[in-house]
Order: sequence, then structure tokens, then C-alpha cells
Amino acid sequence: MKLAIMQPYLFPYIGYFQLAAAADKFVFYDDVNFIKNGWINRNRVLLGDEVRYLTVPLSGASPLLKINEVRIEPHERWLRKLLESIRHAYAKAPQYPAVSALIERILTTPFETIAALASQTVVEICKYLGVGPEFVPSSAKYCNAELKGIDRVLDICEIEQATTYINLPGGRALYDNHAFSARGIELAFIEPNLRPYAQFNHDFRPALSILDVLMFNSAQRVRDMLPVAVDA
Repeated sequence: MKLAIMQPYLFPYIGYFQLAAAADKFVFYDDVNFIKNGWINRNRVLLGDEVRYLTVPLSGASPLLKINEVRIEPHERWLRKLLESIRHAYAKAPQYPAVSALIERILTTPFETIAALASQTVVEICKYLGVGPEFVPSSAKYCNAELKGIDRVLDICEIEQATTYINLPGGRALYDNHAFSARGIELAFIEPNLRPYAQFNHDFRPALSILDVLMFNSAQRVRDMLPVAVDA
């Protein structure tokens, strides 16, 4: 069984979905410390010919809190403005009608925490694409938050009886292959494929939010972008 573990990100880039598509089970690491100015409550989109952030505002966000403890500001303070920013950015994109309806359905769901909302952006987009593993929040199952770093990852792998732990490339600097192999677990990595696609009338801007990919490509075409090689 192939397992992946990632913090929940808001409408993350396509590499996150390539990781999810390569896994049988995907753990949202939602009971680790919140990171400011990361990808948990924001991501990048195209507005005209400029890259801009879309951000869900938070209440009392702090690195002292776990991600699943960080609350979202009341929807009436930001939702209309955020949806209007998306409309302004992508109203002329070929897939806007279907994708904007999906986005609105996700964002109008009354989630209280950013962990719940960010996780749901991933789950719902995987459903839209017809792909994806079984998803589980770490806070809901493992009862091992006292463990840190690789020790906690290994414990989750053993609880799930994972045969392979799959990572994005940044994991190469974090994990010791011997620690996994000693437990009979293969440590593997994907190399995200940021395949170019047409974005209005300017040079391709890679690694934007999955929203950008969806706005310019059919669900089938995006699905075809997800399979990538998995290497040890």
C-alpha cells in the first residue's frame, strides 16, 4: 500500500495532486504547527498577466497553534470578494463555468477551520477529476501527536501497514532511507511534471494553483497530467 502525508493546502499546485494520484491512502497532516506565509490558506493565480495570491483570511493564526486549531474569518467578510477575484481572473477561460461552480460549492461550505477547508479543496477536486486515494486527517486517527518528525511518519506508516511512503522531492532532505528500509517500507519520491498549457496570451507560468490548470483544461486533460514516475 502506497501512503502519502502532506499538510492540507488551499487549492494546491498540480504536483500535490500528482502525489495524491500516486498514493493509495493520503494523510492530511492537520495536527502539526501552522506555518505563516505558506500554502495552507493561500495560493497563486493569474490576474491579467500578473501572478497574484488568493487568500482565505484567518482569525488568530499563529505558529503556536496546530493547523486544525486555526479558524477562518467569518465568510461574509471575504467570500464575495474572493469569488469576484476568481471571476475577474478567469471569466474568459474555457472551463470557467464548470470550475467556478465547483469552487463556489467548496468555499460556501461553512467550515470553521482552515484545515477542514484546505483539505476539502483537495478532496473535491480529486472527485471532480475522478481520481484520488482514500483521504484521512491525522488528527482523526493516529493518536501519536507526541511523536515528532520521522518518528511520527514511521508510526503512521506502520499503523497503515504501508509498503511504500511516497513524497514530493523536498522530502529527500528530510528522510533517512535506512530508517524506512529497517521497517520494510520503501521510501519513494515523485518528480512533479509541470506540463505547459495555454494560459490566455502570454508565456506559460508554471506551478500556479490547480485552479489555473482547471480553468484552461478539461477534466480529462488534467487527469492525463497526473501520472508521474515514482523513484526510490
